[in-house]
Amino acid sequence: MRAIDWTGKSLRLLDQTKLPNTIVWVECTSYQEVGLAIRQMIVRGAPAIGAAAAYGMVLAGQACGNNNALACQKELTVAAAELRATRPTAVNLAWAIGRMLRVASGLAGIGLAKRLEQEADLIAAEDVITNRAIGRFGAELVPNHGRILTHCNAGALATVGYGTALGVIRAAVEQGKQVEVFADETRPYLQGSRLTTFELMQDGIPVTLITDNMAGWLMAKGGADLVIVGADRVARNGDVANKIGTYSLAVLAREHGIPFYVACPLSTLDLSLNTGQEIIIEEREASEVTHVGGTRLAPEGARVWNPAFDVTPQHLLTAIITEKGVIHPPFTPALSLLKSQ
Repeated sequence: MRAIDWTGKSLRLLDQTKLPNTIVWVECTSYQEVGLAIRQMIVRGAPAIGAAAAYGMVLAGQACGNNNALACQKELTVAAAELRATRPTAVNLAWAIGRMLRVASGLAGIGLAKRLEQEADLIAAEDVITNRAIGRFGAELVPNHGRILTHCNAGALATVGYGTALGVIRAAVEQGKQVEVFADETRPYLQGSRLTTFELMQDGIPVTLITDNMAGWLMAKGGADLVIVGADRVARNGDVANKIGTYSLAVLAREHGIPFYVACPLSTLDLSLNTGQEIIIEEREASEVTHVGGTRLAPEGARVWNPAFDVTPQHLLTAIITEKGVIHPPFTPALSLLKSQ
């Protein structure tokens, strides 16, 4: 399952606002269209929007045509700023754009476009390799017959392929382990019910959908052995920004003595931030809360607060699963060391 398809002249994105009922591909032929797709969550998930933005930069490079290097650099700088502004919380977006700008330095014309395309292809290919490595390390933490609770969607649809949190689950199944997954619906955008449940059913992995406010009772009844989630940004100390509701799950897991794991690539680590309190939390439209499927549920004029993410303090984490291994507390020295390697 892939949500991103590069044709050489356009970026095709599987419209995740339409899943699971309709399969629609959106074709982007400019970086502006890629930015709009990211903003509208046609493509979503930290690694996926990073790769999408990289291909957006390729389209910007192709649009430079025969302009000189200085003019191309100015155009790429504008494109980079617009793409960065689409989603402020996920660090993979800025990470991928920065990587594209570095390889573009001093280039123009066909050489610029080709070099950008090569780098975007490399970012995409590396993401799948990285996710499979995360899966292998994480699968060792999953017991046979384990019951796994997950939140939002950190699968193939949120990455270039395979997934982070769902990659751990897939790897465990590939190793012959029998698992059962409980997927939070993940209000208000319902990534768990629409996307995670869809992905796991496509793979034939047993999954049970629950509403977000059922998670505590599931744990109290002994229905979950571990929690695995993804991440959109990890601070130097191990604080994790992820989809809203993750913090609540971590508190519940601690209360019930259940391991709480975060699966993410090292590109999600932001060493410029000492703690999660420095992470910018995106706030989205009120309609995501007041409406479901276009139907209004809340009274007209109701006040709404809609943060898209929350921050889980590092002391609530059992471990962080990366492509270079599983990191246990204290996180600061280990994260800094792995990031530098």
